Amino acid sequence: MTEKNLLIIDDDQSLCDVLSRALTRHDYLVSVANCIGDAVNIAKEQQPEFAVIDLRIGQESGLEAVNQMIAINPDIKIVVLTGYASIATAVEAIKLGAKHYLTKPAEINDIIDGFGKEEGDTTLEPTDTPMSVKRLEWEHLQKVLQEHDGNISAAARAMGMHRRTLQRKLQKKPVKH
Repeated sequence: MTEKNLLIIDDDQSLCDVLSRALTRHDYLVSVANCIGDAVNIAKEQQPEFAVIDLRIGQESGLEAVNQMIAINPDIKIVVLTGYASIATAVEAIKLGAKHYLTKPAEINDIIDGFGKEEGDTTLEPTDTPMSVKRLEWEHLQKVLQEHDGNISAAARAMGMHRRTLQRKLQKKPVKH
């Protein structure tokens, strides 16, 4: 079997190590970048066919990494992996060219299957329960932040709250539904 060239972009080195070992066992030739600048350099040099990109790479946005990888290779198959999932970022990741969007922790087979996502899944069932108020707040914050291109100060002004309050709310992990 031939190895497939893959790039992991994540600032969590232990996760990169685990993913790298697992993907190597599935015949991927894995490179790792811990910031977007390094990822761009590796992508230009190696032209990876696949990428796993964290949504938050230190202070950088994984959405920008998706954008950069697509600019370098429009055919790259990207799976965005995040511990900070939101509807707004999921929609943007797919619009930018990612094939799939998964929350951490994700099974290695789900990541690999995500590379092949070419169409939506009509069998996916909507949930029977509405989102909690805390989850709705998280989704709203993410949506307004996206509308202001990630500018926390502008998003805070739009919502009539102090910038530090918004930063504090954004640092919390999102609650499940």
